[in-house]
Amino acid sequence: MNNENPMLNERLTKLADIRAMDINPYPYSFDKTDNASALLAKFDSLKPEQRSGVTVNIAGRIMLLRRMGKATFVHVADESGKIQVYFRFDDVGEDQYALLKKLDLGDIVGVRGFIFKTKMGEVTVYAQGLSILAKGIRGLPDKYHGLKDVELRYRKRYLDLITNPEIKEVFVKASKIVNEIRNFFNSRGFLEVQTPILQPLYGGANARPFTTNHHELKMPLYLRISPELYLKRLIVGGFEKVYDINKNFRNEGIDRSHNPEFMMLEWYEAYTDYNYQMRQFEELVSTIAKNVLGSTKIMYQGKSIDLTPPWGCLTMIDAIKEYAGIDVDALSDDELKQLVLNYNLEVPEESRGFIINALFDSLVESKLDGPVFIINHPIEVSPLTKVNRSDSRLVERFEPYVAGMEIGNGYSELTDPVDQRRRFEDQQKHKDVDAEMHPLDEDFIEAIEYGMPPTGGVGLGIDRLVMLLTDQPCIRDVIIFPTMKNKE
Repeated sequence: MNNENPMLNERLTKLADIRAMDINPYPYSFDKTDNASALLAKFDSLKPEQRSGVTVNIAGRIMLLRRMGKATFVHVADESGKIQVYFRFDDVGEDQYALLKKLDLGDIVGVRGFIFKTKMGEVTVYAQGLSILAKGIRGLPDKYHGLKDVELRYRKRYLDLITNPEIKEVFVKASKIVNEIRNFFNSRGFLEVQTPILQPLYGGANARPFTTNHHELKMPLYLRISPELYLKRLIVGGFEKVYDINKNFRNEGIDRSHNPEFMMLEWYEAYTDYNYQMRQFEELVSTIAKNVLGSTKIMYQGKSIDLTPPWGCLTMIDAIKEYAGIDVDALSDDELKQLVLNYNLEVPEESRGFIINALFDSLVESKLDGPVFIINHPIEVSPLTKVNRSDSRLVERFEPYVAGMEIGNGYSELTDPVDQRRRFEDQQKHKDVDAEMHPLDEDFIEAIEYGMPPTGGVGLGIDRLVMLLTDQPCIRDVIIFPTMKNKE
């Protein structure tokens, strides 16, 4: 026994006592036929002290124990909610009541009984039989305060879900959001596919990868940072509408909207461009909001946001002018370079495109309550995107922003293999100063050399969308098991 933990020792003693009763405290199954929330709704019309005569089997975790001699009230919580159970010595008998005395908060039990309503008007199970399903040997956090330490909530999500049951609803909605994504694209004739997680060459985004090694093949492999280049290969192969709901992995920092492992949606549609995909993006998000929340108007961290299409639209250059008061078109290269010093910007190269993008990221992004599309990015920062039809210094790219957070990225995809090779080669010049620059993928270039139709492609950060639609301030609040630093 652990002499330093008297509560643990006490529970271990009770566990031994239960075994001494010839009762298995960890049985194999239980015939659970009823959920708490359904019973509360079904029998709400009972009058005080009225018995239903309906026998039920419930199961769940003990969240309250109130002992009163030969009567005991227990609150049992299952996935749907909690319900009160009334135990009376004269009805369950000496052996079962003796077992009840060995139970603690947090233990998992099964109860057979009938439904009645107490004098106080609470729908309750009148117990006729008790089964121990799991004896907990560690006590739950204080039931009045729950689990409040944010760091501990992320590390021990199971305790977070037990003691803060409202958190479950976040993950229920997250699942519904993913289902709505599938419904949306399946109804439009898209094919869901799966791309490799382990890749011989990472690509599709500017990001530092996680690197591993295949022992038998004696070759390095990379965890997927994006499914983009594989999905485009499928477009080359003749699929015209494809999407992938996937986990991506980027070896980067952790903050409010970034986690090294995160969920993405990417889709590609032949014969479309970024203008068409902007409309589809806003239709997707507004449809999800309406179907999951019942409205396209949401509250996020105290701000009212209307996701109803059409959304606003600004070029990156106009956004910098409007929100930062800087007219980059009126500035010389030397004047732009001075802004790098003034604002302490990090740029891999002091070219106009990289500086403009850094100014936007630093001075504008957080101010975009939106929803708004930022379009027409500098060509230097977008190696997979077609040149803008009106200005060859820019590309046909959009980023949707809501509540100061980028939630996606879309292109008129670059399909010219000669231009693609040149863009990749230009990025290689900066690999020494920026490890996140896109590598040159010869196999991908060869694929589009066979011919790739005009294509619109889009990525959407599912975790960030869940943040918005569940009003959660941090991405770690919507990832069940977020990446955490070792406590040591």
